[in-house]
Formats: sequence, C-alpha cells, structure tokens
Amino acid sequence: MADMLRVKDLVVQRGGREVLHNISLDLPTGEITALLGANGAGKSSLVMTMSGALPAASGSVSLNGVEVLGNTPDTVRRLGIAIVLEGHPVLNNISVIDNLRAAGLMHSRREADREVEAAIEVFPELKPRLQTAAQNLSGGQKQMVVVAQALICRPKYLLIDELSFGLAPAIVQRLGETIAAIAKHGVGILLIEQFTTLALNLANRVYVMERGDMAFSGDAEELRQHPEILHGAYLASGKAAAG
Repeated sequence: MADMLRVKDLVVQRGGREVLHNISLDLPTGEITALLGANGAGKSSLVMTMSGALPAASGSVSLNGVEVLGNTPDTVRRLGIAIVLEGHPVLNNISVIDNLRAAGLMHSRREADREVEAAIEVFPELKPRLQTAAQNLSGGQKQMVVVAQALICRPKYLLIDELSFGLAPAIVQRLGETIAAIAKHGVGILLIEQFTTLALNLANRVYVMERGDMAFSGDAEELRQHPEILHGAYLASGKAAAG
C-alpha cells in the first residue's frame, strides 16, 4: 500500500448536530491536495478531526494504514501529522526563537536544535527577528513562524488551514513557493483555502466541500476547466454553517 493519509466515511457531530457526512479523501505524500469550500462547508471540522482535536462519531483516519482516530493532538503530531492553524497564531509574549524551540520539545535537545536551524533556513527572513517578541511581527512573519513550527515536527503530512489569510499578495506568493518546495521533498500537504486561485495553482488534486458533504473530487485542471462546479458549491455552502 502506497504511503497515504486516508479519511474514510468520516462522520462528525458538533453541538448535537452532524457537521460531516461520510467524508472520504486521500492525501498522498509528495503532493499538494487542496480542500475548498465556503465558510460553513465543514473544512475546519475536518481538519480538527484529522489532527485529533475533535472526536469522530464514526469512520476512519489512517496514516499509512494505521488508525489515528482517538489519539491526542500531541500523539497525532508525533505520528507525523502537523497542522498550521488559521490566523497564524503564535506565542505572542516570547521571542521568535523561543516559539521555534517550543515546537521542538518533542525531540531531544540535539535534534531540536537541528530542526530549528533547518526551519530558519527555510525562512531566512526570520533570522534578524529571532530575538523579537512574536507579537511584534507582521502577519506574514507570523505565518512563517507557524509554518516553521510545523516543519520542526518533521511531518509526513502537513494540514494548512487558510495559508493566505489576511496576507499581502507578495507574502502569499512567497509562502506558496515554499509549500510547493516542501511537497517536492516528500511531504503530503492538505491546503485548505478560501483563495481558490492560489490553491488551484499549487494543487495536484482538489476536493470541494459543500454543507458537510464532499461535492467534488478530481484533478485541479478539471476544476480550472469547470469553474461552475466551484461556484455552485460556494453559493450552496454559504447558506449553511457546518464548520
């Protein structure tokens, strides 16, 4: 069996109602897979469940054939699934370097130092800001810190919720190029995006969610050729509040 992060027939309930209805998707290594849909489509609920932050009513999330549902977020991260949360959250009151070191606590000291150094090389823009309190960074710099923290975990799979949220186009382009390079090094990436042009330009495969259901799955090129599929899903999902 090929290396794969696989979601199969996933059902999730929140607040007493079902918000994900038998969702299935495959996330291969070394590729970018986009997950699109309007606010309320269920994307965040899916990511939270895959990362261990939200329980499932039924279904499966397996990492290379091994079930991960029921594990804590820390355990899921150690198994090789890292998440970049929406809104580029950082530890505001400590320095950039300490934010990065905090992400390395799962490793030995020597391994952590090595992973922190490697992450800084991915984002050399952070080098002059290492002693700066994270709260004083720009939005783009904070997003670089959060992506770097995820990389320090040495993920096999990276779930990125709204990479472009609130960021200038030049920063979005820089981050997009970095994500593409990470995928080429063998990491499987799930890119959850409102900015559909970015996602379709980066992704090999695309899933579209609509009101807790999977409305489309296929190649990114197919969706580029048929934008009415995406347009319809956004119109429908905008009327709901699934997640």
